[in-house]
Order: sequence, then C-alpha cells, then structure tokens
Amino acid sequence: MSTVHVVLPGGVDDPALPSGGNVYDRRVCQELAAAGWTVREHPVAGGWPHPATPDLSRLAEVLASLPDDAVVLLDGLVAVAAPDVLAACAPRLRLVVLAHMLFGDTDAGLRPGEARVLREATAVVTTSRWCRERAIEAYGLPYGHVVSAPPGVDPAPPAPGSPAGTRLLCVAALAPHKGHHLLLDALATLPELPWSCVFVGSPDRDPAYAARLREHPVAGRIAFAGVRTGEDLAAMYAAADLLVLPSRGESYGMVVTEALARGIPALVSDVQGLPEALGAAPDGTLPGLLVPPDSAAFAAALRHWLTDADLRDRLRRTARARRAHLTDWTRTAERIGTVLRRVEAHGPLAR
Repeated sequence: MSTVHVVLPGGVDDPALPSGGNVYDRRVCQELAAAGWTVREHPVAGGWPHPATPDLSRLAEVLASLPDDAVVLLDGLVAVAAPDVLAACAPRLRLVVLAHMLFGDTDAGLRPGEARVLREATAVVTTSRWCRERAIEAYGLPYGHVVSAPPGVDPAPPAPGSPAGTRLLCVAALAPHKGHHLLLDALATLPELPWSCVFVGSPDRDPAYAARLREHPVAGRIAFAGVRTGEDLAAMYAAADLLVLPSRGESYGMVVTEALARGIPALVSDVQGLPEALGAAPDGTLPGLLVPPDSAAFAAALRHWLTDADLRDRLRRTARARRAHLTDWTRTAERIGTVLRRVEAHGPLAR
C-alpha cells in the first residue's frame, strides 16, 4: 500500500475560515484514502504565505521527520513561501506541489520563491487547466512537469427557482478581489426591480472592506449572512435563482460548480479560470453569463436576467444539462493519484 504525506496549512479545518483551497485539500485527502492510499496529514500552523521564522522552522521539522524517498504533497499556500526549506530536503524527498493559484501574480514579493519551488518540485499539480497554462507561461515550466486536477463537486438536489428569478446569491469572502463592491454598484442601478441578494462569506479577511460594503447606499437590500457551511450553506443555494461572482480573478471558482450542481445558472466575471468552472452543456451552450469584471457589465447582465423570462428559462435548462456532466471528487483524486504513483515509481516528471 502506497503512502503520501500531505503538508497542509494549519487552519485547514477551521470552520470560521472556509475556503475553496481548504475544501479541496480535505476532499482530496479523503478520496485518496478511499482509493487505498495511506494518507499521513501534517498541518503546519503559520501565517502562510507570509510566514515568520518559527513557522518555517516548524515546516522544516515536519519535513525532516519524513523518511527518505517519501512522496510529499504540499499545499502551495505553504510551499511557495519556503523555497529554502524545500530546497534543503528536496534531494531526499519526492515533493509534489499542489498549486491552488499563482501567488506571484498578486504579490510580486512571492514570485521569486514561487518560481524556485515550482521549478524544483518533483511535480506540480494545479487546480485548473487555466492555472496549469499560467504556471507554465509564468515560470517556464515544461508541460510534462505540470498536471491539472480541477475540483470535483458533490451531487445535490436541484434548486426549484422562482419564476421571477429575483433571488441572487454571492458566495465569497468579503475581500476586494472578490468584487462585492462592483456588484453593489451594479445593483444600485436597478432600484426599480424587485431583486434580493445574499452575501455569504467571512467578513474577517478584510474587516475595513467589509465595513465599507455595509455602508454602501444599496446595502440595506443585502442580507450579509456571514460564514455558512454544511446544511446552512446548502439551504442558501436551494433558495437561490442566480449565483453572482464578480471576482477580479479566480484560478477556478468552486462556488460556480456548487451552484451548477443544483441547476442554478451563474453570472461570473470572464477572467482566469472562471470560464472553465462555468463550462458548457453538451450542446456547447453556456449555463450562465460571462461578463467583464466591471459594474456596468454586471448591471446590464442583471437587468437582462431580471427582465427576460425567456433568458431565465434557457439558462436554467442549460444549467440542468451541465449539472449532469460535472466532475466528482473521485475523478479529481484519481488524477492526483496518477501523479503520485508516477513520482513514487520514477521520480520527477518530464523537465
């Protein structure tokens, strides 16, 4: 039986800080174990991806405790900030970096370390095809060195939807890059329409930004629901007509497929990995709307959705068709397991 050591950020199971990356890590560990892998988890507390010296020391201790030739799957949140620690143990361990995103694209200070980590890893797994292409382009990685394993999604009952389609849902931490302010500006141009909107997401990532959102002129029509998980989050999806995600960038966008798993169309920014998450029905039609990440584009798309019953019906039919062809978590873990087996048997993937 093969063993994989998984290095995780310390808060991976903190219910107050849910994230797509944490969900991905947890589900992959579960599915690898179900497939027969012995999974040894090593959560490492720290301020990743901006660790203090003690954080790096803890990571070094964890890696030093692993046996020679161990296969190690490292969450990129931890890995990209520790190039020296990883370089010291790379000769005796088989390090596979799980890149949820490229931190160097948003933080130039992390770019040199991220480049070293991804180039020197035994293999790299990205959570979308878009992120794979971007990593190869940004850091000159060989194509064979990087494999994509997009997130799965759990089956869910279809949401009934309302005839008028007025119930909008945004699931994202309240942080500037998620674009809630763009959505509020867009909704402010639609005062005569009978929409409602729920913001589900932690206000603690950027408290000042969250406070500004609550002061927006249209905030009185927004339900700020905070963090929701499990059955509470499922209930939010079940009550929604349209998922709206005005993010300026996402490597994938798991909330999009979570909505589609319920047959809910999505209005999302046409950036980075979001078109990949939205995907298409078997006939090639989109189960939602892709628009530029600006308030005018979102306002126009929302007005179209709220005033055009034919559009709502068409997008709902397409979302239900897309729902039947979504990837599950077993497939995600199979792709990662294939990489881990190759690394275990043969060492580095193609350079």
